[in-house]
Amino acid sequence: MTRANGVPEWLRPLLDRLGTARVEDFTRLPTPPEGGRASAVLVLLGEQHGEPDVLMLQRAETLRTHAGQPAFPGGASDPGDADAAATALREAEEEVGLAPASVTVLAQLPQLWIPVSDFVVTPVLAWWHAPHEVHPRAPEEVARVARLPVAELVDPANRLQVRHPSGWVGPAFQVRGMLVWGFTAGVLSALLEMAGWARPWPRDRIAELPVSTPQPAPAAGTDVG
Repeated sequence: MTRANGVPEWLRPLLDRLGTARVEDFTRLPTPPEGGRASAVLVLLGEQHGEPDVLMLQRAETLRTHAGQPAFPGGASDPGDADAAATALREAEEEVGLAPASVTVLAQLPQLWIPVSDFVVTPVLAWWHAPHEVHPRAPEEVARVARLPVAELVDPANRLQVRHPSGWVGPAFQVRGMLVWGFTAGVLSALLEMAGWARPWPRDRIAELPVSTPQPAPAAGTDVG
């Protein structure tokens, strides 16, 4: 069932809730009033066989930062980008071959600060109204692209927390061979709660990240110490 504009009804609760979304819904860290490098990520929701999913990529193991880590498509803003949505769509096209015309931008979430890299990230929520094949366009940067079903993301068997050697603890998802954690998992966790899709899951299930794991980017549900 869809609205007149083609956006599915299952997205309505999330869109309604995002109208009052605040930084505090996603992170305990306030966004600085100025400074930080502007960037954006694309939270692209689609549908397969009547079931919602989200587009995710896995970074190449050879990268100097965030090697092997799942993430939303996205990156730093360019001077020619009109806004955060333009940044997110451009990066998604460069990374996985996403056609911008296949996407309906729905909302820009609050700007979130990542202190470890000093990025100020705007998550851009979008509906994939005309899905098509996507793949890593630069294998040296992107190892894999996947559409992760929301039903599997909210399955309690696939949810856990991870602990970084620094003491940071935050939500994570173990889905289809991907361990999604850090900033990406924090944003996902918050959106699932806002949409009313989340299910109770065992918060005491904690996995230790390897000592060599890069410093995480805090987001919703995280703790330090």
